[in-house]
Amino acid sequence: MTLIAILMGTIAAGVGSVWLAAVLAMGALARFTQHMLSMAAGALMATAFLHLLPEAFESQAQAHTLFGLLLAGLVFFFLLDKAELWHHGHEHHHGGEAHEHDHGHAPHGDDHHHHHDHGRLTGGWAVLAGDSVHAFGDGILIASAFVADLRLGAVTALAVLAHEVPHHMGDLAVLQMTSGTRRAALVKVSLAGTVTALGGLVGYALLGQLDDALPYFLVAASSSFIYVALADLIPQLQKRLGLRATIAQVAWLLAGITLVTVVSGLAHSH
Repeated sequence: MTLIAILMGTIAAGVGSVWLAAVLAMGALARFTQHMLSMAAGALMATAFLHLLPEAFESQAQAHTLFGLLLAGLVFFFLLDKAELWHHGHEHHHGGEAHEHDHGHAPHGDDHHHHHDHGRLTGGWAVLAGDSVHAFGDGILIASAFVADLRLGAVTALAVLAHEVPHHMGDLAVLQMTSGTRRAALVKVSLAGTVTALGGLVGYALLGQLDDALPYFLVAASSSFIYVALADLIPQLQKRLGLRATIAQVAWLLAGITLVTVVSGLAHSH
């Protein structure tokens, strides 16, 4: 009975949050694609700095070790990104080098094209890797709650679902940009969400043995979100815009931060 409840709770939290985010991001907010990238940057940074990292540092793990892992994660995604750019350079003509060197002065169309290609890895694989690690940790958390008490497990699953929605709205915006289609973005983020169920199963089987590893999962997920926000999204927002467009951009960035902060706060209070 407990195992069935864990599976239902983890699938509802992991995949349900993605589909709820899709309804909001691709439905009511579909007209604001560029603004959604600003919100994505805010949501990813807030998830990492205000939710995952504080939770990791509240554990018994050494701060020096956690910071080292965070740095290693950022370097890892940087190297992964470099490998993709080398691979991309061999597949396409060398005209892409002009985009690379004339980054700040390219026409809008060329600039968008360059970032679309560049984002295939940073905005795609890094987000999915971070999501999967984060989802695995969520699954362990939900399993622990269900083992303690079924009602506590249900509330925890609901809390995870709620605080993942604004984060997944950002993920879908990034993946839609890099995948080219809404359907591909939805499928990829949904598959990452199913890792929550895997985390639930592993958590149920090895309960008590994974507590010490959880802070490292949280930091690893954080490194991917921070890298995507700072290396892929923020540079795209650093364009010369009019005052009105700049205010809107900053407002959506702050909206992403606020949304994650408020929802995570409500989730933790319950």
